[in-house]
Amino acid sequence: MPIKTIKPGSFESENHWYPKALNATIHPMVSFFLNLSKERIINRYCHLHPKVNKAKLTEILDYQCKYFLWGGADLINSTSAGGKRQMVVIENNSCPSGQKSMPLLDDNQEQGSYKLLIERTFKPMLKGKNNTGKLALLYDKNFVEASGYAAVIADVMNEDVLQIPYFNGENTDHIKIEDDTFYAKNNGEWVKLRAIFRYVTQKPWNRIPLHSKTQILNPLVACLAGGRNKMVAAKAYDIYNTEIHDFGLKITTPETIWDVSKAEIPLWVKKMGGQAVIKIPYSNAGQGVYTIINDKELQKFMELDIEYDRFIVQSLIGNYNWSSTSSSGKFYHVGTIPNAKGETFVTDIRLMVSSSDSGIKPLVVYARRADKPLTDKIETGSDSWSMLGTNLSVKEGENRWSSDTHRLLLTDRRDFNKLGLGLDDLIEAYIQTVLSTIAIDKMCIALYNSKGKFRSKLFKSLNDDEALLKEILG
Repeated sequence: MPIKTIKPGSFESENHWYPKALNATIHPMVSFFLNLSKERIINRYCHLHPKVNKAKLTEILDYQCKYFLWGGADLINSTSAGGKRQMVVIENNSCPSGQKSMPLLDDNQEQGSYKLLIERTFKPMLKGKNNTGKLALLYDKNFVEASGYAAVIADVMNEDVLQIPYFNGENTDHIKIEDDTFYAKNNGEWVKLRAIFRYVTQKPWNRIPLHSKTQILNPLVACLAGGRNKMVAAKAYDIYNTEIHDFGLKITTPETIWDVSKAEIPLWVKKMGGQAVIKIPYSNAGQGVYTIINDKELQKFMELDIEYDRFIVQSLIGNYNWSSTSSSGKFYHVGTIPNAKGETFVTDIRLMVSSSDSGIKPLVVYARRADKPLTDKIETGSDSWSMLGTNLSVKEGENRWSSDTHRLLLTDRRDFNKLGLGLDDLIEAYIQTVLSTIAIDKMCIALYNSKGKFRSKLFKSLNDDEALLKEILG
């Protein structure tokens, strides 16, 4: 696809939302949550969690990110046999999708939360910076949202925006980097780029440099420090949990074993009771995640030829009768409200946030469900992914994707009720998203020294995977 110049006034709503979301009416509870003041959220959370330090929580919600400015956490609403419910962070994604699934907060807000993100986070990022050169949007996936951002940037900044394809493994001669500055070849002429809105998600480290004079949202370090790297994310969460433990706060995650070689995986799966989740730490869009509920699925995974050397193994949250046994006990999916057939489906919640001059704020909330209902017993030959996998992305070829939208659950008047979520669940999801975002941002900060140079030795000690290290563009 060629570079395209997007001019102000070119935003068309029908091009940037799923049809079912474009015509949806947001659920009153979700609208109420998104409009809650920070003070009311803090007061409510501390009322329900009396051991939480109110001053510390206020400081956390006021936090202004330095690198990881825009993220989207995937969370599972889980419970224990004793009825202890909690939101569990599965991952937090740099450059997340979700705008096309979000009903408008206000009928008069034609550009919805696309515009909120650009006005709240992207535009302030450029304030006081070098204003010579063009604005650009780089993308390798999700054209519906990427092109929507390009059109909104053109409107908010009142200037043309270059919409640039930048696919993994394809010709990238239209982009060059000189003196840590990006240039794009547009109509045969090299044009300097002063700022980039990045929607590059597939191995971005082999095309995006660690040091750039061109402003980038999000910079590459946000991916390496956890936004596209589940290995380092797990360590970032663990380190930050140590920092906030005494304040009554914690990022809740499945039990996670990191730096696991392939040969070790069966041992860890056995320790977790025969059910676990194996992840290639650097994949996304539902790729590289393997749910294991029996020996057949484990053997199938072990026969795969995988390019990376290190994996993470996590406790599996499934049905109570076949969830992993972990150090924090056994948790299982709350799932959807049963349908007319009595079937409950696994869901996860995506909550997108961005950093602003007044802290980290929510932007988007939606949910996804698995294809098949959750069963009480594991039958011979059961396909666990069909019961547990929720990602909507469908890979149709190299750099070609579609979405399985029949499993999309909007936060509108119709779908939201199926989730069985209350206001306090939304607040908990938000707090967990903010905590995980800060943990990754702090890891980003730790990966640069006082002179702004990337600390390669530290990164290698955190993620000693030779195959990944070879991919990273220096």
